[in-house]
Amino acid sequence: MSDTLVEFRQDIDSGLAQLSIRRRYWLLAVACMDVSIVIASMVALNAALPDIARQTTATQAQLTWVIDGYTLVLACLLLPAGAIGDRYGRRGALLTGLAVFVLASAAPLMFDDPPQLIAARAVAGAGAAFIMPATLSLLTAAFPKSERNKAIGVWAGVVGSGAVFGFLITGGLLHFWAWQSIFAAFALAGAGLFVLTCTVPSSRDDDAAPLDWIGAILIGVAVAVFVLGVVEAPVRGWTDPLVWGCMSTGIALAAAFTVVELKRRHPLLDVRLFRKPDFATGAVGVTFLFFANFGYFFVSMQYIQLVMGYSPIQTAIALCPLMIPVLALGATTHLYLPRLGLRVCVSLGLLVIAAGLMCMRLLQLDSTYLDYTWPLVIISIGIGLCTAPTTSAIMSAVPDEKQGVASAVNDTTREVGAALGIAVAGSILAANYQNHLGPKLSGLPAEVREPLLSSLAEALAVVGQLGPEGTAVGQLAKQAFLDATNSALLVMAAVLAVAALFVGVWAPGRDGAQLRVVRRLRSQETPQPDDRSWQWSRAGRGW
Repeated sequence: MSDTLVEFRQDIDSGLAQLSIRRRYWLLAVACMDVSIVIASMVALNAALPDIARQTTATQAQLTWVIDGYTLVLACLLLPAGAIGDRYGRRGALLTGLAVFVLASAAPLMFDDPPQLIAARAVAGAGAAFIMPATLSLLTAAFPKSERNKAIGVWAGVVGSGAVFGFLITGGLLHFWAWQSIFAAFALAGAGLFVLTCTVPSSRDDDAAPLDWIGAILIGVAVAVFVLGVVEAPVRGWTDPLVWGCMSTGIALAAAFTVVELKRRHPLLDVRLFRKPDFATGAVGVTFLFFANFGYFFVSMQYIQLVMGYSPIQTAIALCPLMIPVLALGATTHLYLPRLGLRVCVSLGLLVIAAGLMCMRLLQLDSTYLDYTWPLVIISIGIGLCTAPTTSAIMSAVPDEKQGVASAVNDTTREVGAALGIAVAGSILAANYQNHLGPKLSGLPAEVREPLLSSLAEALAVVGQLGPEGTAVGQLAKQAFLDATNSALLVMAAVLAVAALFVGVWAPGRDGAQLRVVRRLRSQETPQPDDRSWQWSRAGRGW
């Protein structure tokens, strides 16, 4: 292994275009390992929150920010971090991110007060913001276009299954050690990945323009404020002034960012890219894919643990079937995407996920693991069908020298979609749980009803104190939770169906043409000579 590393190191500055096949795939392996630690860290602490609460006396609000602080900082720094990588070197940005991530992950081993945990997680999110776009932009710069879809597919498959990987890490560590072991594992893994990353070549924009700091600040604050409003929505309610004020301010700042970028000579992000059907389809597809993905995880993990009675490690193992179709379809993207086209892949994938969510509504209180698994496989097939094609569409629409910014757009839409999915699913779940259970507890004292209506987890913790009627109340709470979960699944499925309709109308097909072009041709309207979609159609070529 050491000889191989030395060989890679000797050719570190030779340029990505001259990389051999072996070196390109070594880069792919390292990039996938680097991005997997970012995704795993995003979800790994969820199962450890009860232990953290007991040992640190953290409040529910503080526990929420232990999770959301990482996501918030990650989301708002992605675009500036991607631009910095394009200008100064993507490997340098990746190594910087890993170093920050390692230090922030090691901090909770020495400082464990809730505010210190939140600060450490926020700093880890800043490091992750430099890691995530750099991994993908290095791949797209290293692989020729003939092999790029294959590399992006593998990368996207790792990202799509990274959450399950994070659950497995958490479940395994908590089965043997305390919650601090999670941070120790991430620190050690990050240090090892830092060493491996030193062996891969770098790339950058050779004609680097000055960084657009005004645009970076505007979009960073816009994303941060918008996501802040979204993550507070399940707790405060969507009509709370802080929630709608933050979301409105975020949208207004995003509009200001658009105006500023249109006027700048060297914009951080050329917003005209969203006029391109493939770029817009990729951004919309990624947003709603992760909206459904993380919204589903939010309600499903509670069902597995609270209704089916699984432990954290059993929950992680139960979700493992999700990884197989996602990884398989990601690795074979280069085989089916040119044949089916972006429109079919993404719209069909979103509809398959929606169908899987509807099948999940068939679960009952006494459902078996087999009853749970077959809808999970349907969902994972849908995720696999649209994860890699959407990412490939975004990256292919942008010049090679701007791959860091394109990757950051891909990652930002993921984070915003994930935050929206959790917020929407959480809000629907909380409201419907109380609506279903409240009328059935009218005979109980207020001091007993309050914890029962707070959440299913709290309800199951207090039913043992209710005497003989505790079992019946526990069943009522579980049924109310199941009914509320079905409402959340229905809404998410409906949203995905609307997104699939948009993709079906707007996205380019296998020949690069949109549906509106097809309708025009069928009406025998003569195309203009410079109409690229007509030329692609005549040539019979894909994107």
